[in-house]
Amino acid sequence: MKNCEKRFHKIYHRDAAALAFCPYRICPIGAHSDHNMGKVTGQAIDKGIHIAYSPKENGVIELCSLQFDKRAQWHVAQVPERRQGDWADYLRGATLELGRRYPLTRGLSGVIEGSLPIGGLSSSAAVTLSFFSALCAVNGLKPAAPELIKMAVAVENNYVGVSSGKLDQSCEIYSRKNQLLYLDTLDDSYEVIPTHPSMPSYDIMIFFSGVERTLAGSAFNMRVDEARSAAYALKAFAGLPYGKFGETNLREVPREVYEQYKNRLPETWRRRAEHWYTEFARVEAGAEAWRRGDLMEFGRLSFESGRSSIENWETGSPELKTLYDIMTHTDGIYGGRFSGAGFKGCCMALTDPAFRESITEKVTEAYLREFPDLKGKFSVHICQSADGVSL
Repeated sequence: MKNCEKRFHKIYHRDAAALAFCPYRICPIGAHSDHNMGKVTGQAIDKGIHIAYSPKENGVIELCSLQFDKRAQWHVAQVPERRQGDWADYLRGATLELGRRYPLTRGLSGVIEGSLPIGGLSSSAAVTLSFFSALCAVNGLKPAAPELIKMAVAVENNYVGVSSGKLDQSCEIYSRKNQLLYLDTLDDSYEVIPTHPSMPSYDIMIFFSGVERTLAGSAFNMRVDEARSAAYALKAFAGLPYGKFGETNLREVPREVYEQYKNRLPETWRRRAEHWYTEFARVEAGAEAWRRGDLMEFGRLSFESGRSSIENWETGSPELKTLYDIMTHTDGIYGGRFSGAGFKGCCMALTDPAFRESITEKVTEAYLREFPDLKGKFSVHICQSADGVSL
């Protein structure tokens, strides 16, 4: 029995009617790309968000979290139009989005549990999708996957105020165990590439820095605006048509245009564009490496993605930069990078299972040597790939 189910029973003196689940995700290659219509790779992992819940006929939604103290409550027909600044904002936004498309009459009582520390694995998208699953179930709704992704992205963009793309939600829905999701966010076309029979076995290791992060309060939105600014300027330099700033993206600008005019861009904008174009190429090369079972090359490209995130996208807290550097010098790690926005949170790595103990020991020792105050907060987790959320 999950801890959220135990807490539900303790609060309501009965068992929960159902248990919703959405996995976390990793993005080995394709960082900081989806908001400008790039290509991405991803996998769901066997850890995520559970919600133990039961329907409420009066339309009230009542939620508590094992990770946060405050209980949240609202009615399906009376959701605050503006975010309230607490952990439940994603779920209020989800209620609004679903209610705009479908009639909602039932609410729910629920207890939310995350199976890993918060930060870097798209816990916000996972909690939103698991909540959508529960709220749809009690109201007898069955939206298709593309609509569910669109609604979840709208929650982040419009209600919470994070300028994210659709990478997280797509990975957490479309991913399949032992396969790599290869997604084009321009037209939502995707492929799940099977693991080649000759590919060596691998673990997905998660290294939590011990520092949590929130996207809305970080420089995430600024980086996205800088990439859009580069696209807008490149279009102007090349005489290409352009419209509204918020609808402009680098995918609309051919790489040869970027190469021709990149030196006319402000240095900051040029770096953002450099990351985006080179990451686009890395994703395409990574998908082909995975297809032929070349995990060494795929891992190298993932490390390269991490380096570009530091040098060109200019993200990474001191803790994550240190973790990344340690990973690049640790035997048994094929590749890896920051997971998530890269301001705090965690790093992910694809690793050789034969090196589990030595990797854990070396990374922990080297990291805590640099950040001794994070002892007890830093943690290492061994995961496997998994299927996406069951709708």
